[in-house]
Amino acid sequence: MARLLTLPAGRRAKWVVFAAWWIAIIGIVAFQLPTKFSEAEKNESKSFLPGDAESTKALEITEALQKGDRAPTIIVYRRAGGLTGADKARIRADLRELNALRFPQATDFGNPQGADRPEPFQLSRDGTTALIANTIKGNGESETIIDPVERYRELVSDPGGGLEVKVAGPAGISADAIKVFENINGTLIAAAGGLVLLLLIIIYRSPFFWFFPLLAVIFAEITSRGAGYFLTQAGVTVNGQSSSILSVLVLGAGTDYALLLVARYREELRREPDKHVAMQHALANAGPAIVASALTVSIALLALTLAKVNGTAGLGPTGALGILVALVSMMTFLPALLVIVGRRPFWPYIPHVGDTGVDETHGAWRRIGQWVAGKPRKVWIGTALGLAVCALGLLNFSTGLTQSNSFRDDVESIQGQDLIAQAFPAGASAPTDVVVRDPAKVEAVREAVGRVPGVAEVTTTPNRGPQGIQLAAFLEVDPYSTEAYDLIPDLRKAAREADPSALVGGFTAVEYDLRQASVRDTKLLVPLTLLIVFTILVVLLRAVLAPLLLIATVVLSFLAALGVSAVVYDVVFGFPGSDPSLPLFAFIFLVALGVDYNIFLMARVREEAQKHGTRPGMLRALAVTGGVITSAGIVLAGTFAVLAVLPLTFLTEIGFAIAFGVLLDTFIVRSVLVPALVLDIGPRVWWPSKLALEEDHEESDLEQVRHRTGALSGT
Repeated sequence: MARLLTLPAGRRAKWVVFAAWWIAIIGIVAFQLPTKFSEAEKNESKSFLPGDAESTKALEITEALQKGDRAPTIIVYRRAGGLTGADKARIRADLRELNALRFPQATDFGNPQGADRPEPFQLSRDGTTALIANTIKGNGESETIIDPVERYRELVSDPGGGLEVKVAGPAGISADAIKVFENINGTLIAAAGGLVLLLLIIIYRSPFFWFFPLLAVIFAEITSRGAGYFLTQAGVTVNGQSSSILSVLVLGAGTDYALLLVARYREELRREPDKHVAMQHALANAGPAIVASALTVSIALLALTLAKVNGTAGLGPTGALGILVALVSMMTFLPALLVIVGRRPFWPYIPHVGDTGVDETHGAWRRIGQWVAGKPRKVWIGTALGLAVCALGLLNFSTGLTQSNSFRDDVESIQGQDLIAQAFPAGASAPTDVVVRDPAKVEAVREAVGRVPGVAEVTTTPNRGPQGIQLAAFLEVDPYSTEAYDLIPDLRKAAREADPSALVGGFTAVEYDLRQASVRDTKLLVPLTLLIVFTILVVLLRAVLAPLLLIATVVLSFLAALGVSAVVYDVVFGFPGSDPSLPLFAFIFLVALGVDYNIFLMARVREEAQKHGTRPGMLRALAVTGGVITSAGIVLAGTFAVLAVLPLTFLTEIGFAIAFGVLLDTFIVRSVLVPALVLDIGPRVWWPSKLALEEDHEESDLEQVRHRTGALSGT
């Protein structure tokens, strides 16, 4: 493994690696693979559904009955004091203009329920609001939805004079979501890239050196998105959220790996006059821990492929691909590049042979270690209790985030939904589909569903065929609310009592089934991820007790981070709640990434323990790795925090939770809790390996620490 890792630092091999990367990047850009990857994203809720969900089966039938995937567009007209004759004349004129557009994928506008009325629009009982509707047939391309909706809005939205007009309905919501996701990657990469650049300049204190790790990260980003296109062609579901998380993972993890490698390279440059030999030593010593870290994260992410929700399952291979590409870039292209440019880019702090490097007996991290060593048991008990108190914030956790409140900014489709809810049953914009297989039982199903509390009306649609007959159930509540989701089990029960073969689908049912699948995924993947991470740690550390302790500390850190986040979402941000999938995403990232830093620390502890003993080795490892691991944690937290600039509540929440969790893990768990546990337990932490039986070789260091601590306390 060491021979393979050191290959890019060879005198000839460096040029081969350097050229190979440039050829690959030029090819990826020439074939526009990153652009094709973005175009292959699927952002409709139904594309995430598991195949065995009832709403999936209902969707297949309704698409056959409607001759395609159709999304209703609802245009709402409202005047608080009542629509005037001029307003109604305007609606008729708008209808003529809208229908003259003749989009081939769209039907003509008219009464949304298709009933015979004297007017071509549906008027509310109080006379304040009118609705007109059509349907748009989707084909998987975003332009199919967004082009008609944008044109409709240009024609009718907000004419002024006290008349409010909004384009809403499922097609309107889809168009608003598409617009958000179209700009999401450019905004994210620009913000994250700028932050990484700033942090690299601060960390390296050089006006030049930042360019080289940043170039390697950019190459990894381009390559991961290019390779991601082939994943989409293999059937992997990628949406705007997973695409954004991919970019964050590549930027954050790639920069972390670069920091760790460069820190060891600088150490070796102070010992070796030959830059090639110095890089070979850095790759041989730091490389295995970096590889183990990347494998831990990528394998944990791959566990997501077992999820029932297609969007969650798609994040697994997509995220794992990003981590592995970042690893390869930092372990091949970056070493070759650094060996080519030599020592000068480190200016003004150029490392030379004989310079004073990190002194294991001095420095801030050594002092922190000595403070912990003076009273390790009290420190880890106190720290664990503090984290447990933070975890109590989970009592405030809510799953109230839905499609109708998922945008941080006001969007027209949600404004239109609010206008509809003021005068009609809120579910008028997105009726729930009921598919009746037996034509003889249509009336019985309609009456049974209509009796369910929360259902305003059930109508029979013109959509019928050999597969069944489609009914439309209009709910009294917002169809994108948790109250509506809670009605789906009752609707299904009532429908099946009248016709055992009946199916309930539609937009509300899709969201309900997604939530149920998310709960199932969390129950399956959390213990599976813990098992995967534990197994990797056992292999890496050749121990059982140490991995158990590390897993326990990371889980406690995750619970504390999620608890604090739940309170912040509610009290500080005022968010309506969180998505049910947020705990799973936060767990996967925080556990995998949290174990990352423990791997870097404990791998060095084991290395030092073999020479000096476990307790002195802990102090030396903390002193040597403290600065670089903290820098890596700040970079990773910063890149995830950049998700907060995006206008989606879920991404803001996941960005805050992971950023806060990474900082908590970096400054508290890895710096205080883990060292305190190791110092308290001593060599037994390596049980059952032989290292557990060895005595510390430098107990005098610890005795001095205890003596100073006792003197300060007057004992």
